[in-house]
Amino acid sequence: MNSSEMIVGQNGDTKLRDLQLKSLEILLYFADFCGKYDLKFFLCGGSCIGTIRHGGFIPWDDDIDVFMPRKDYEKLEDLWMEYANTEKYSYCRTNKDINYKLAVATIRDNETTFIRDYQMNLDINHGVRMDIIPLDGCPENRVKRYIQLGWGFVFHLFNREAMASSSQKLLGKIGAATLKIIRSKNARYKIWRFAEKQMSKYPIDDENINYITELCVPYRYMKNEYPKELFEKAVYKEFEGYTMPLPIGYDKYLRMAFGDYMELPPEEDRAPKHVAFYINVNEPYEKYEGIYYFADDK
Repeated sequence: MNSSEMIVGQNGDTKLRDLQLKSLEILLYFADFCGKYDLKFFLCGGSCIGTIRHGGFIPWDDDIDVFMPRKDYEKLEDLWMEYANTEKYSYCRTNKDINYKLAVATIRDNETTFIRDYQMNLDINHGVRMDIIPLDGCPENRVKRYIQLGWGFVFHLFNREAMASSSQKLLGKIGAATLKIIRSKNARYKIWRFAEKQMSKYPIDDENINYITELCVPYRYMKNEYPKELFEKAVYKEFEGYTMPLPIGYDKYLRMAFGDYMELPPEEDRAPKHVAFYINVNEPYEKYEGIYYFADDK
């Protein structure tokens, strides 16, 4: 079985290509929406690599990721709730009332199911999703930068209720102890909201800001500082037969984030990156409440 035929999920018979095509539908709707309301976004991560290396999805990739400048990222929710087809596609982001255990906003297809292992006990939207990662300005002053990263860790701890991925085991222990002390849902919400405001207080369009960072991601990416000119405008490339925006400096961005991205990984690593308990691109997730998610025995 080659990567394009790979079956995904521990249950069900959804093929990877079916999942990719459903994710593409989300992207096409999102791109059209952003065009109508003058919102900037770029394909990023594996989606950006796939565009350059494969003209579409990396054959074994199972999702789509996009960057949005923080200014557009914060505008998106209100515009989506007012103008988007919310019966079909939902904007999902952790707030005071619901926690997705995810640091970024997502657009989810309400008529599909993609239940990840770590979200099985959550009463949330479990549709196939596209991740939206905000881009923030990055201070050049080292002290301010370390403080920004510190607020980033605080944000992850109380927003996702887990530490940003790090090789520092001590940080993980401190984070776990802190969560045991601060158990109040309301207190955690206030802390991560304050941390989010602090870490994102360097506007990209400020003429004194020369670097951009991504903070709602694992630490290995949080620490990257990209020259602002890499994201000043978009260049359009073919993705699955459609033209999609990449950062104008996509090559340098990808090399900073992933190294030699044109080199294929070892064959044993060519597999979907997300662990899913159940996937069905033809049935709505609500059909499986109490069966595959939010069940008494989970």
